Amino acid sequence: MNGICNGNVNVNDAVEHRQASIVYCKHETSRKDAEDKSHLPALEAAYTSILRELGEDTDRQGLLRTPLRAAKAMQFFTKGYHESVDDILNNAIFDEDHDEMVIVKDIDMFSLCEHHLVPFFGKVHIGYVPNKKVVGLSKLARIVDIFSRRLQVQERLTKQIATAISDALQPKGVAVVIEAAHMCMVMRGVQKMNSRTITSTMLGIYLDDPKTREEFLNLTHYT
Repeated sequence: MNGICNGNVNVNDAVEHRQASIVYCKHETSRKDAEDKSHLPALEAAYTSILRELGEDTDRQGLLRTPLRAAKAMQFFTKGYHESVDDILNNAIFDEDHDEMVIVKDIDMFSLCEHHLVPFFGKVHIGYVPNKKVVGLSKLARIVDIFSRRLQVQERLTKQIATAISDALQPKGVAVVIEAAHMCMVMRGVQKMNSRTITSTMLGIYLDDPKTREEFLNLTHYT
């Protein structure tokens, strides 16, 4: 391990570290699977009760396995509760003498509104200015997944993504913009089909420097 930390890549250490990471990930997956299975009966029973209270016949062919499928689906929709930023980064932070803006845009996002348990979905745009460290680009999308796969409101989701990146990288600044459609405004309530909600969080240099903020918004087409 020391060879990598010192900047001198040691192949054996790298292989050992990768193998240890794989073992850890398998252990965490097994633990989560076991935990999910232990909760399935209660969730299945709850969905059965909901269907009956709606006036449905849960013994008819089309609904026989619906409570179980719904329970498994809800566990997947909320799997972010069992994941952490440290786990998914998995040492994918690298020393790099780069101090210009990094942007990953149009990251697909799906979440559940915590008020009505219906979906909201859209795109996430992330920018950060490195402070001698960069992160594997796919990890930014994984961070989005961690926080979106929970019961959420868009405002909090935006801030959580930005704060997580800032805490992990200690960059000069982080910017996050989310544009999403909310089914709670489309399928019910005001029923406005074409409405979109845009939220943003600006930290560090993006908050303090109007030119840096404008560059990010220009590159993500939000000016």
